[in-house]
Amino acid sequence: MGIDIKRLTPELSEDYLYFFDNTPHSTNKPEHRCYCVCWSSKDCEGTDFSSAEKRRDIAKEYVRDGHIQGYLAYVDNKVIGWCNANTKEDCYGCVSWKMFMKPIRKDQSDVKVKSVLCFAVSPQMRGQGVATQLLKRVCEDAKEDGFDLIEAYPNREFTSTEDDFMGTISMFEKAGFIRCYEAGNKIVMQKALKV
Repeated sequence: MGIDIKRLTPELSEDYLYFFDNTPHSTNKPEHRCYCVCWSSKDCEGTDFSSAEKRRDIAKEYVRDGHIQGYLAYVDNKVIGWCNANTKEDCYGCVSWKMFMKPIRKDQSDVKVKSVLCFAVSPQMRGQGVATQLLKRVCEDAKEDGFDLIEAYPNREFTSTEDDFMGTISMFEKAGFIRCYEAGNKIVMQKALKV
């Protein structure tokens, strides 16, 4: 199976929206579609994320303006996976960071960190290495883009595919990440890109 990985650009916004329109989330209820808008470089203050329709409209804007960054995975020109990967420092104001990531240390301003924040894979494609290939591409591009390291935040204990959308410890360890510290129920893992 050939998987093609593409960096999200405004030109791919329809593919991005189609993926979230049609990929079931944990409850498989349309009103729970996230569109990954809560992990972005846009400060969330005053933003209404209360419905799937509102999140979809916000996603259009965020993709257009580069606030959502990441990669789409394709098989036969159909999107089957997504990885949200953004500059860590740019995400401190997003809603999910404010809700779930408070124990995570902020970095020194001279260290450029790429954060791997979320994976979503079509149910029929799970367990086939899609997330691993997305992560590999994130690492390659982050190094080329001048990042010092990549950081990931898997749950300390795996509970389910839906709840562990930030990836698993074992996946990151296989990709060369090391455990740095615990932060609440998260393990902060890093991979250095510069020697």
